[in-house]
Amino acid sequence: MSNLKQARTHYPVIVVGGGQAGLSVSYYLKQLKLDHLVFEKNSLMHGWKTERWDSFTLVTPNWQCNLPGHPYDGDDPKGFMTRDETLDYLNTFASKLNAPVREGVAVNKVETDANGLYHLSTSEGDFTADQVVVASGGYHIPVIPRMAERLPESVFQMHSAQYKNAAQLPEGAVLVVGSGQSGAQIAEDLHLAGRKVFLATGDAPRVSRFYRGKDVVEWLDDMGYYRISVNEHPLGKNVRNNTNHYVTGRDGGRDIDLRKFAQEGMELYGLMTDYDGENLVFLPNLTENLDKADATLNNINARIDAWIEQQGIKTEEGPSVYTPSWAPEKERTQLNLAESGITSILWCIGFRPDFGWLDAAVFNGQGHPKHDRGVTNQPGLYFIGLPWLHTWGSGRFTSVGQDAEYLSEHIAAYQRRVKTTAVEAVPA
Repeated sequence: MSNLKQARTHYPVIVVGGGQAGLSVSYYLKQLKLDHLVFEKNSLMHGWKTERWDSFTLVTPNWQCNLPGHPYDGDDPKGFMTRDETLDYLNTFASKLNAPVREGVAVNKVETDANGLYHLSTSEGDFTADQVVVASGGYHIPVIPRMAERLPESVFQMHSAQYKNAAQLPEGAVLVVGSGQSGAQIAEDLHLAGRKVFLATGDAPRVSRFYRGKDVVEWLDDMGYYRISVNEHPLGKNVRNNTNHYVTGRDGGRDIDLRKFAQEGMELYGLMTDYDGENLVFLPNLTENLDKADATLNNINARIDAWIEQQGIKTEEGPSVYTPSWAPEKERTQLNLAESGITSILWCIGFRPDFGWLDAAVFNGQGHPKHDRGVTNQPGLYFIGLPWLHTWGSGRFTSVGQDAEYLSEHIAAYQRRVKTTAVEAVPA
């Protein structure tokens, strides 16, 4: 990375965040010859280095890895990169780019003055910028409910961001809370490691890994789903609140079927809501959660069937409908913690944003930024790397580059206006 001197404190553009999104912006700013600086409070790709478990794989196929100037060029385009392979891919991208990055610099405060100039207070001093790009993502603070404080100290607790493997946990059964992408995959990891697993489910949908001879992601890409903008989606901007479908790329990719896990000894419950001092308390909605997830899978497959029919595509595999092979005999709303043998609880219920360091009137009531394709209503302030920034692909390696290119063009146009205004302000 570039070795920049501390003496300089003003830049036309400052990017906050050195992950794939921030570096993608830097790529296009360099293409446009726009002077800029990237701040990363830890090290480049920090989240990928520290917040993925050992058996982690991408859930999207390798051919979708298409960062700016760095498409996947390996020999397994339809495979799924492991944690280490993903990190190698990202590190190679960073090395090729050689962006003007300052690692280990935390941005503590960003505010604007009366002239619209951005003032950044950092761990290495004060800086100013004409424009700021927030590329720190939207997953900042791990969510752990207040009920966790009332659980016995003898029960080991951990958030999914800290999980690496089953050996981290004390002997005994494990309760995984949450059945989204991380929760479902971590529950599988523990199950395959031979641990007794209890899983408190949520309303996350699921999707087939393969259907009618192809990866479902490939079908959906053919159908244009990853190119539909948030403004064109039937749910509009509400789609940003949707939970990702659970599936896995592990061992070449496969479905995650919680009913199959139940048949193999995993114990499933509905949504966990409380701990009363003796019992873990759940809603009686396990059947509903499982049925809704399966309905989503079948709905997606039916859309693929319709596409195949419409396009006249010949496939060796015909249409099929997932039929449950297991269903709970009854809903269980309580589980005695002491009698269950549970010694560990893994909280896999996501993150919440924390943009408290950014003084700008661009946030909604949930703390999420309001924007149009990353462009806010505050001049010179942008966001990138958020789910559904513009399309479904925005949160994936496949489309973050398109978002970065779009924002960079806006940044360039704004910078031209800044220069014009500065020239006009000079007395004749």
